[in-house]
Amino acid sequence: MTLCPSSHLLPLSNSPSPPPMAASLTTSSAASRLLLLPSASARAPLHRLSAPHSTNTSLAASSSYAFSPLKCRRYSPLPPRAFSNQRASSMSTVAAASDPAQLKSAREDIKEILNSKFCHPILVRLGWHDAGTYNKSIEEWPRRGGANGSLRFEIELKHAANAGLVNALSLLQPIKEKYSGVTYADLFQLASATAIEEAGGPKIPMKYGRVDVSSAEECPEEGRLPAAGPPSPADHLREVFYRMGLNDKEIVALSGAHTLGRSRPDRSGWGKPETKYTKNGPGAPGGQSWTAEWLKFDNSYFKDIKAQIDEDLLVLPTDAAIFEDPAFKVYAEKYAEDQDAFFKDYAEAHAKLSNLGAKFDPPEVCKAINS
Repeated sequence: MTLCPSSHLLPLSNSPSPPPMAASLTTSSAASRLLLLPSASARAPLHRLSAPHSTNTSLAASSSYAFSPLKCRRYSPLPPRAFSNQRASSMSTVAAASDPAQLKSAREDIKEILNSKFCHPILVRLGWHDAGTYNKSIEEWPRRGGANGSLRFEIELKHAANAGLVNALSLLQPIKEKYSGVTYADLFQLASATAIEEAGGPKIPMKYGRVDVSSAEECPEEGRLPAAGPPSPADHLREVFYRMGLNDKEIVALSGAHTLGRSRPDRSGWGKPETKYTKNGPGAPGGQSWTAEWLKFDNSYFKDIKAQIDEDLLVLPTDAAIFEDPAFKVYAEKYAEDQDAFFKDYAEAHAKLSNLGAKFDPPEVCKAINS
C-alpha cells in the first residue's frame, strides 16, 4: 500500500490557478499515483528508478509513502479560507452516522465527477491518506489516527505526503455541502472505493458511519505515511503497514492500486516528463504511468513489473521490492497470473484500510449501500 506516491493526485497543468492558500499546498505536488513519491528524482538504466537524493516523499508525504493517483483534469476552487483551521463551522462539526439515502446520492454525484474529470487516482489517494495515519499501538480516538476526516484541515493538508490533495477536497466539498448528513470521513472513503469500482476494479465491501474529528488539534503528526524510495524498500513497507495492522498479503494487494495514475518529475522527482502512454492525456498530457492503461483497474501492474520490458512504464524501488522480497513475491506472482485472486484480496484489503482507526456511530451502520 504504498499509499501512493506523490503522484497522488497531482493537479494537471491545465487546471485553473488554485486560490492563494490552496496554491501553497499544491506547489510541491507529487506525481499522480497511488504510491508515495520522494521529491528528488533519479533514473537507473532501463525503467527501474533508484532512490533520489532527497528523502522527501509523497504517498502520503514527502517522508512517507504517498498513495498517489493522478490528479483531476480540473477542479472547482474553494474560497481561500475554505480549509482554514480557524473556520469552525461545517468543517469542525463532529458528525455521527451518515444518512444512508444521502450516501447513495453522494455516490452518484461522485460517479459524475469521475466520468467528467478522470480523477480516479487522486480520490483513491485521498481516502488512503486519511486512513493511512493509523497506529494500532494507540487506542485513544482520534489520537490513533485513521479514517476520521482529519485530512480536511489545513495543517494536515500541508504534510508533504499530502501535496495536491487540496484539489481532491475542492472536488468533494460541493458534495459535502449538498449532503450535510454525510461525514467527511465517510465521504473520503466513499469516493476512494467508488473510484476503484468505476475504474473497473472489484466491489469493495464498505461500511459507513465514521465520526469526524472536530478540530485541527486532533490531526495526526506528520510522518506516518510511507515513502517511495527508502534505503530498504521492503523493510520500510513492513514498518509502515505493520504499524497499521496490515500483513504482507495486504501490502502487496494494496500496491496493485498503482495500476491507476502517473507520476510527474516536476512535482515528485520521479518518472519521465512524458511517455507514449501519457502524451495525450486524458487531462493534461505528460508524466509516467505504472501501466499502459492508467485509468483502468486490473492486474497489469503486477504483470508489467514482473516483465520489466517497457521503459515507458514506471517502477519505483518500492514497486520492485514486491518481486524481490521472497515473502512479497509469493503474492505478486500470484496476482500477476490470477486477476480474480488479486481482486478478491484487494477488495478485502481496501475495506480493511478504510476502517482503520475509525469510530463508528453506531458501531454497525450503512453496510453495502451498493445494493
